[in-house]
Amino acid sequence: MGDFVNEPFTDFAVPANRQRMEAALKKVAGELGREYELRIGGERLRTDQRITSTNPSRPEQVVGVFHGATAALVEKAIEVADRTFESWKRVKFDQRAEYLFRAGELMRRRKFELNAWLVYEVGKTWPEADADVAESIDFCEFYGREMLRLGPPQPLTPVKGEKNYLQYIPLGVGAVIPPWNFPAAIMVGMTTAAFVTGNTVVLKPSSDSPAIAAKFVDILEEAGLPPGVVNFVPGRGSAVGDSYVVHPKTRFIAFTGSKEIGLRISEFTAKPQPGLRWVRRAVLEMGGKDAIVVDNEADLDAAVEGVAVSAFGFQGQKCSACSRAIVVKDIYAEFLKKLEARVKKITVGPAEDPKNYMGPVINKSAMQSIQ
Repeated sequence: MGDFVNEPFTDFAVPANRQRMEAALKKVAGELGREYELRIGGERLRTDQRITSTNPSRPEQVVGVFHGATAALVEKAIEVADRTFESWKRVKFDQRAEYLFRAGELMRRRKFELNAWLVYEVGKTWPEADADVAESIDFCEFYGREMLRLGPPQPLTPVKGEKNYLQYIPLGVGAVIPPWNFPAAIMVGMTTAAFVTGNTVVLKPSSDSPAIAAKFVDILEEAGLPPGVVNFVPGRGSAVGDSYVVHPKTRFIAFTGSKEIGLRISEFTAKPQPGLRWVRRAVLEMGGKDAIVVDNEADLDAAVEGVAVSAFGFQGQKCSACSRAIVVKDIYAEFLKKLEARVKKITVGPAEDPKNYMGPVINKSAMQSIQ
C-alpha cells in the first residue's frame, strides 16, 4: 500500500477532458427523472412520500424522485443496522478498509459521470463538481489507510510486569446527516469513516441532493459491501428528522448543516432518554463566518483575487467562503474599486455551461434570502 496522495483535479483545458465531461453530461441527462427507492438491509422500499430533486439551473427539470421515509421506516432502518452491527463489528479491519479502496477506485473510474450528477443536482460548475468528487475519493483512500494504521492493537507506555495495549472498538449504529453543498465529499467522508471503523450507518441525505448519495450507495453495493451496513433512508427533515436522532439504538450522529439543527441535535444527545444505555455522541459541523484580513503591505491584486474567488466560488455556498473582508482603512477605497471591477467580470449562468464561473443558488428559498 503506497502513501496517501490527493486525487488530482481534472484539467478541463485539455480537449479530451472537455469531451469526456460533455459526454458524461449527455449520458446523465438521459437518466434524469427516474424514481429511487429506500434501501434498508437488502430491501428496496417504496412509500407514499415523495422527495423531488430538481436542477437549480433549470428548476423545471427533475433530477430524481425519491421515496421518502416514514418514522416507522426510519425505526426499521435503525433496527436493521443494529442487527447488522453484530456481524459487521467482527469483520477484520483490513477487510473493512478494502471496501473503501474498492469504492474509491469505482468513483475514480466514474469521475466524470459523478461530476455530471453534481452539476445537475446542486448547480456546481465543472471545476467545483470535480473537486467535490476528488475529495470523495480522497476520503476513501485516506480513511482506508488510517484504518490499516489504527486497526491493530496500539502500543502504550511500557510498565514493568504489565502487558498493556490500546484497541479501538466500534460503537454501533450511526445516523449520518450530510449537507447539500458538498453532497459527495462530506457525505462520503462521514459515511466511510463510520463504517470502516466497524459501525453501521443510517444515511439521511439532504432533500436537495439525494441523487448523488444514491449513486454512492450504488457504488458501495458494487464494491460488495454487505446489506445493512449502509442504509439509504432519505426523508423530509421537517417530518421525520428527529426520528434518526432520538432512537435509543442510535449510538452516534454525524451532522453537517445549520446551526439551528445542529444545536437541536446537541440538545437531544445531551438529555437522558428511556432505553438509552450509553452517552450518545455527536459530531456537529455548523458552518462558519470566515474573514480575509488585508493590510497595507498586502499585494492588493492578489488579495482582490483571493477574496473574489473565495466569496463567489460555488455562489458563496460554503462554510469556508469569505463572507467578510477586513481591510486597513488607508487602502480600503482602492481595494473596493479593484474588487468591484473583478466581480463584474464573473460570468453567471447554467452550471453545465463551462463558460460560467457561477451557477445558481440551490433553491428558491436561497434565492429569496439574497434578494
